[in-house]
Amino acid sequence: MYNFKKLSVILLVSSLFFTKAISSEKNITYMQILQKPNDLELNIKYAQQQGKMGNFKQTISTLERLNMVYPDNIEIKMYLLSVLVQADSPDKALTIIDEIKKNEDATEDDLLTVADIEKELEDRARPKLWSFVAGVNWGLSQSNNVNNISKTRLALTSDKIDVSTSPMHDRTYSASTDLSAVRRIGEDSSFLMSASVSDSRQVIETGDDVEGYSFTTAYDTTIGNQGISIFAMASKSDYIDDADSYSSMFGLSGFFPSGDRSTYNYSYNYSDSKGNHNSSDTTANETNAIGHSFNIGHDYALSEIASTSTGLGYSISENKVGMNDYETFEFNIRLNLNLPFAYVSIGDAISFNDYFEPDTSVYSKKIRTDISNTFDVIVLKPLGDFLPLLDPNKLINLSFSYDKTVSEANIINFDYEAESVAFGISRSFNLRP
Repeated sequence: MYNFKKLSVILLVSSLFFTKAISSEKNITYMQILQKPNDLELNIKYAQQQGKMGNFKQTISTLERLNMVYPDNIEIKMYLLSVLVQADSPDKALTIIDEIKKNEDATEDDLLTVADIEKELEDRARPKLWSFVAGVNWGLSQSNNVNNISKTRLALTSDKIDVSTSPMHDRTYSASTDLSAVRRIGEDSSFLMSASVSDSRQVIETGDDVEGYSFTTAYDTTIGNQGISIFAMASKSDYIDDADSYSSMFGLSGFFPSGDRSTYNYSYNYSDSKGNHNSSDTTANETNAIGHSFNIGHDYALSEIASTSTGLGYSISENKVGMNDYETFEFNIRLNLNLPFAYVSIGDAISFNDYFEPDTSVYSKKIRTDISNTFDVIVLKPLGDFLPLLDPNKLINLSFSYDKTVSEANIINFDYEAESVAFGISRSFNLRP
């Protein structure tokens, strides 16, 4: 931390020095400064007024000009130094410190003071081994087919056709918070630990009423021209009206550039999920599954504004009960636009799902197979672009999204269309140790 007591003394002494030479208490206007840019008393008075209002930018600008006009005035330099440190401008502050050291009028106390400040500035600027980031998120989504009801509202149950009475339209509110710690390892590597807590509530249905907890670790490094990441994650989902579930995941991903515009990426994920089998949820563990997924992709920069992403994926889920086993093949493509008014991403994905055994709880005469197409649009924009008074530094991010899924299957239960829109707000905080 900066020695604010010492800085306050510098500021007070500098202010008193200049105040003695000023007889008028009338506010100074910027027009007066333009008319008399070299008037020491007038400019100091103006700098003091701007500093009291918290306008450090104008104060610094005025003092920097005076420092050029009066390069040997040690009081101006000390005053400027105190304001630069308060405004968190370490680079400019270090430059002024060098000037004070070379100034013949600097006293021994002046030199001792700036030496202490210089050390504190350099310690603060030195890269930290650990960095900490916290985040908060809130979201709202509206779905027109939350339960994926078939287009005909008919459904097979144990080989019999029934009319589905489940509601289709629903709204979901969600909130989450997370804390991450990153440790630098050498020049090219880092280690991450992250914990998060989330809560989700539906208005009509209860399927998404759940509290979630997760812990993630990751190691990122560079080997040659490749970036490689290894991660492990453990999570728990406490459903309000369903069995609790637990999952663990391990993954490896990497990327490497090819030319100036192309980047190739790849990944493998292993997952293990389990349901909490208890007296009220006797079939919860029938969906216990081991999963494997493989993905390859290509990113291409069309220009500074536009880029594309394409990917191929394969995954397989091996469940405790064989009728839940399936494999998925997927192709996806995205267009990303970094526009002046917002970041826009448009994507489309096609997936083919093939099951290995008939699901007797639905239809025993066919093995399910289906194809689904999902189209989505995501728009990201800082709140500060709309309301600069609430978010002057543009640290609060807004997200808007729309997606539509069309599924066609050989069993009517899985012939459906679903659309949803979502809105989110997120804010991250850098926590300095």
